[in-house]
Amino acid sequence: MKLNELANKPGSTKERIRVGRGIGSGKGKTGGRGHKGQKSRSGVAIKGFEGGQMPIHMRLPKRGFNNIFRKNYAEVNLGRLQEAIDAKKVDAKAVITAELLADAGVIRRVKDGVRLLAKGELKSKVTIQVAGASAAAVKAVEAAGGSVEVLAPVVPEAADA
Repeated sequence: MKLNELANKPGSTKERIRVGRGIGSGKGKTGGRGHKGQKSRSGVAIKGFEGGQMPIHMRLPKRGFNNIFRKNYAEVNLGRLQEAIDAKKVDAKAVITAELLADAGVIRRVKDGVRLLAKGELKSKVTIQVAGASAAAVKAVEAAGGSVEVLAPVVPEAADA
């Protein structure tokens, strides 16, 4: 076997179709675009356009609502926290905060705080300060001999008139 003898399997690659190269090619003249009209021209972007009829996404009623004040928490499971403690990324004796978890790589970013969830098992005795925690997570941490401190939400001060 020599380098010049290397080749793909027969039929594994196709040559591209060269459009607009004469009527004998089968893809000449209109180049597979049919005749006239907006779609035969270049630069067409009409996704969802229904020929002037009101598009379906505008005919259907709107539903639900997006709360612009909702909090977006970084979620941490107890099992993930235990993995970080076992890998010596997090010191179990220190108070575990959101910034400490971000520095250790347990979470990517702090967002609006950290919410502790009960998936997995925690064996270490830890003290955790988080923005929120599920009841099952608090019970599991206390069963391991630790404690969870849920921080009060930061309320922006109202400007006095």
